Amino acid sequence: MSNWPKHPAIYEINTWVWLSAIGAKIGHAVDLGSVPRPEWDAIARFGFEAVWLMGVWERSPASIAISNQNQILQDDFHRALADFRSEDNVGSAYSVRRYVVDPHLGGAEGLAAARAELRRRGMRLILDYVPNHVAPDHPWAVEHPEYFIRGSAEDARDNPAAFITIEDRVYANGRDPYFPAWRDVLQLNAFDRGLRIAAIQAVSVIAGQCDGIRCDMAMLLLNAIFERTWGQRAGRIPQTEYWAEVIPTLRKSHPDFLFLAEAYWDLEWELQRLGFDYCYDKKLYDRLEHGSPESVGLHLGADPAYQAKLVRFIENHDETPAAAAFPGGKEEAAALTAATIPGVRLFHEGQFEGRTVRTPVFLGRRAEEHPNEELRNFYERLLETVDDPLFHEGDWTLCYSTGWPDNPSFRNLVAWCWERDEDRAIVVVNLSGAPAQGRVHLPWGDLEEGAWRLHDRLSDTVYDHNGGEMREQGLYVGLEPWKYHLFRCSRAVASEEVQAGLMSKARG
Repeated sequence: MSNWPKHPAIYEINTWVWLSAIGAKIGHAVDLGSVPRPEWDAIARFGFEAVWLMGVWERSPASIAISNQNQILQDDFHRALADFRSEDNVGSAYSVRRYVVDPHLGGAEGLAAARAELRRRGMRLILDYVPNHVAPDHPWAVEHPEYFIRGSAEDARDNPAAFITIEDRVYANGRDPYFPAWRDVLQLNAFDRGLRIAAIQAVSVIAGQCDGIRCDMAMLLLNAIFERTWGQRAGRIPQTEYWAEVIPTLRKSHPDFLFLAEAYWDLEWELQRLGFDYCYDKKLYDRLEHGSPESVGLHLGADPAYQAKLVRFIENHDETPAAAAFPGGKEEAAALTAATIPGVRLFHEGQFEGRTVRTPVFLGRRAEEHPNEELRNFYERLLETVDDPLFHEGDWTLCYSTGWPDNPSFRNLVAWCWERDEDRAIVVVNLSGAPAQGRVHLPWGDLEEGAWRLHDRLSDTVYDHNGGEMREQGLYVGLEPWKYHLFRCSRAVASEEVQAGLMSKARG
C-alpha cells in the first residue's frame, strides 16, 4: 500500500483496553490475532485510511512497581476505575521495555494478523515510537549506559525524584523542561552518536511491522530543546538534528512510511522541515475548547502548506474525552471542524460513543459507560460524508464572513470550502453559544452562472440559491448556538423565482 491521501483519517485505539473490552463482550480473552472479524469491519465502515494501535510494545514490570508507589497515579487509577484492582495496572504504554509486541497482546504473530486484517479492508497500520526515554528495565540500561543522561551519587541522594540508581549507576529520569520527571522511565541522550544509530535500527525494526509511526513528544529531541533541558549533562551539541538523521535514513528503505509527530510549543513547522509528514495541532484543540471563534479563524488562516501537514483532533489518549471537554452540543461543532479542514483527521476509540472517562495509559481495562446513540449517529453521518475524495484530495480555502453594523454575530461563524473538479462543498460552523447570522463569501468565480443547490448532508435539508447573489453579497447563513452546515454543492435546475433573481434566502 502506498500513496497516502493528502488528508487521511486515522483511528487511534488503546490496544490493551480495546482487546479487554472485546473479550468482556464475547465472554473470552482475545489478542490481536483473534479479534473477531466483525470488529475490524466495524472500524472499516468509517472510511479510515489507517488505524493507530497505541501501546502494543512490551510493558515494563519496573514501571508497574514504580507506579504502584505513586499516590498521584493511584488516585488517577481509582478515578478512572471505581473498582480498580492492582492487576489493572499493566504498566505505562510509554515506558517501553522492548520494541517487541507484548505477549499478552498476541506477540509479533498477533500484530501481523491484525495488520493483514486491516490491509484486507484497505487500511494501514500506525504504531508508537518513544524516542525520549525507555523503561528502567530496558536492556540498554545494562548493555549501553552511554545511551543515557547520567547522574552522580549526589544527584541520586539530593534529587531522588529525578534520578534513579540501577546496578550502581545513576540515571536521570525522563522529563520535558516544564514538568517534573517521569519516575518510571530513563532519559536517553539524544546527543549520543551511538544512541542515534541504535534509534535508527529500532525504527527500522518497527517499520517492518507497520506503515507509519507516531513519535511521542518529538520536539524534545530537537537540539535546542534538548540542550536547554539537559545542558552539560548531554555533552556536545551535534551538528545535525536527531530527526534529520532518523527520518531520511528510514525513508531510503521505506519511502512511503508515515511520520507523525506529537508536538507542542510552536515547533510544528521546525519538525515539518526536518521531515515529519504531520504534526499535532494542539493549538487548534485549545482554541476550540477555550478560545473564541475569531481565534479559530485566525489559526486557520496560516499558510495552506503548513495547515495541510497538521494533525487535527478533539480527543486522543492524553486529552479529556471530547464528550466531557466539549459539552452542551459543542462537541459536534468541534468535531465537524476538525474533520473537514486540511491535514490528518484523528479520532479516538470511544469518542463516537460519547465516553467521558479518560483511561490512563497504565490501565488494561476501562470503566463501563452507556453509549450516546445520538452522538454516535452524528459521527456515522459525518464520517460517511467526508469519506470522499473531495475531502481527502481536494483543494481547501478558508472563507471570510461579513454582517451588519447592528449585528456583529457573524464573527462567530467560521467557514471554508472544498473544490475538486466539479465537486464542491461548503462548511459553516457557529462556534459560539449564541445565534449567529452573516454572509459567507466564496472564492468560486463561476457562481454567477445560474442557480445552485446546497444539500446539507448532516440534516438532509436542501437550499436553492442564486449564484449571482452569492457572488455579489455572499451566502446568507443563520445558525443557532453550536450549529453548522456541511453543504455539497451542485448546479440546480433554476426555478422561476431563481431565474427572476428573487430567491435570496434558503428554501426548506
